[in-house]
Amino acid sequence: MRIDYLEAHPDFIPILSQWHHEQWSYLNPSRTVDDRIEEFKQETTGKGIPVTFVAISENVLLGSSSIVANDMDTRMDLSPWLASVYVAPQHREQGVGSALVRRTVEEAKKLEIETLYLFTPDREKFYKRLGWTVLEVSEYRGENNVIMKLRLTSDENLNSSI
Repeated sequence: MRIDYLEAHPDFIPILSQWHHEQWSYLNPSRTVDDRIEEFKQETTGKGIPVTFVAISENVLLGSSSIVANDMDTRMDLSPWLASVYVAPQHREQGVGSALVRRTVEEAKKLEIETLYLFTPDREKFYKRLGWTVLEVSEYRGENNVIMKLRLTSDENLNSSI
């Protein structure tokens, strides 16, 4: 398995957009697959934020992760965010998600980001194992979510599993 920038694999954009739509359309039902395709195309124009990574094995797409400026319109004070961590069902429980998160965190460090945020309705334990801590629990678009953070500049995270 290797993890690369989505910009090097634009042919994966349609399937990735479909996967993301199926997984998260309940958060924003007005967004279409075509909207997601256009958004990913914008994320393939260079390094920086936003940026998306893909996990690939033998030219098969396994999953993705992103860094975005804002992921919750109710918490615009927090930025940037780890977002869209997704692994295709047949490739889950094989370390793909952890590898994607680690690679995304590496990129955030290169971008000199001090703190990265995420929200999750159901994967708090997964992120805690990777060194993330709970910031708060809040309702977002009718769902209870945990907002988590990872300090990238503190000594306590330099030797963690990230």
